Amino acid sequence: MTNVSQAVVLMAGSGSRLRGSDETFLKPLAPMRGRPLVCYTMDALSRAGIKTIHFIVGFQRQRLVEAMKELAPPGVELRFIENPEWKKQNGISLLAARDRLTEPFLLAMCDHLFDDVMISLLIESAEPDSLNLAIDRKIASIFDLDDAMKVQTHGDRIVAIGKNLRAYDAIDTGLFVCPVQIFEYLEEARENDDCSLADGVRLMAAEGKARVVDIGDAWWQDVDTPEMFEQAEKHLAAKSALPTSAR
Repeated sequence: MTNVSQAVVLMAGSGSRLRGSDETFLKPLAPMRGRPLVCYTMDALSRAGIKTIHFIVGFQRQRLVEAMKELAPPGVELRFIENPEWKKQNGISLLAARDRLTEPFLLAMCDHLFDDVMISLLIESAEPDSLNLAIDRKIASIFDLDDAMKVQTHGDRIVAIGKNLRAYDAIDTGLFVCPVQIFEYLEEARENDDCSLADGVRLMAAEGKARVVDIGDAWWQDVDTPEMFEQAEKHLAAKSALPTSAR
């Protein structure tokens, strides 16, 4: 088990696929069943014992930061890190946090919803010197599989990762426990001063330092399009209708 008390949440992008042409729309604050989308992530992290959350911000950062300050769960400190190059890939956003972290940390996406148990499974199974990715092997249940980040594994190790993989046996859920060495690999992966998170994962995988943790029956959903948003709302509505003991 790896001791994890800090998290990084990537939220620098403009959310263009969900907001459409509305330039005032802030994806993390999009109301889902009466609550801002990002609150689901913050509350899950808080329940997992995370005490500090570093949010990587870019698009409309001033408006977003002011709104976010009012949403912090009790006992959780929110810190905001600007990525002025937010139009680049998500690896650049994560690199913006390089000087803020000195120990393994949880990495999440602001637009991914997930069951609390996924964090518990990941932290309990994480190896501190490896990148640990929560993966879903329930491929038939994935909504919009074409858009999903595919993963090919061998045992508990990542062999390949990418949206266009032809051979794969799992899906990347967007939830990680990362060692601070991830920053070195992202720097190495830079090409034309840009890189994706997946680029860094590939380099770590090539050295046997990227592993997976299977989420089993747990639920998660990327919320990147109106259709995905609707799918997530349906799941949450069905879940709220269940008795508390069954949720």
